[in-house]
Amino acid sequence: MSSNEKLLTANGVELCTETFGDPGDPAVLLIHGAAHSMVNWPEALCRRLADGPRFVVRYDGRDAGRSTSSEAGAPAYALRDLVDDAVGLIDALGLAAVHVVGMSQGAAVGQLLALDHPQRVATLTLASGTPGGPGHWNPDLPPPAPEIQALFEEEPTPVDWSDRAAAVDAIVEGERPYAAQSVPFDEAAVRESAALTFDRAVDLAAQMTNPFLLDAGEPWGDRLHRIGAPTLVLHGTEDPMFPFGHGEALAAAIPGARLLPMERTGHETAPPRVWDEVVAAVLAHTADRTA
Repeated sequence: MSSNEKLLTANGVELCTETFGDPGDPAVLLIHGAAHSMVNWPEALCRRLADGPRFVVRYDGRDAGRSTSSEAGAPAYALRDLVDDAVGLIDALGLAAVHVVGMSQGAAVGQLLALDHPQRVATLTLASGTPGGPGHWNPDLPPPAPEIQALFEEEPTPVDWSDRAAAVDAIVEGERPYAAQSVPFDEAAVRESAALTFDRAVDLAAQMTNPFLLDAGEPWGDRLHRIGAPTLVLHGTEDPMFPFGHGEALAAAIPGARLLPMERTGHETAPPRVWDEVVAAVLAHTADRTA
């Protein structure tokens, strides 16, 4: 573990966290998506936010990185437990409220945090999300791109997640279809991140399996109008998983939400080519130091 990583007890589980910046600055909590660990929020991006100045917190969710893990194929939790984990982590950090930034499944967690624990959410930033979160079908919204639908319908190729080379290759190829198609795929950066993911994982098989088996619970799309936290929606214009219409619908469902298109971006963490715009938007959105 790096010198700044800590295992904190939250909601009865251990979550590995890393912080950047001064704890006295507005706190930004980064919540990533399924099968991703905190290192998928690039350190350089975290430091740019911390220079805001912000107190940036990234963490491994359950089954990710160095946090508590369940047996692969048998997650001992549901989506709502991830929401309670985030609340427990906010408590463990000694914070009253945080600026929540959630990506994909993390955007679903963010929506539920703002609905069920509004006093803990100073502002909400939702990236690559969909109204009501993953796991609930929205027939009025564009479906995933055909190549993504084909991935869901195919029998997955078995991967030996204990084999570093095979695991890194599998992670890289797993990310490729979700990236923007109008620009070259940055394989070197994804491969570096995949290697770091492997090296930090307590149980990579669980990390790559369990998040996709979670019970999403009752749909909450019809509750989004109750979100009172100022909301920023970030969405890739080339997102093949949740096409751009999902971002538009999400912003339309939350009162006063602002939509920022991420050009030449797929269903992926904001790539460096959009950092100038995204970092400026997030810093402006989280500027209230009273939170």
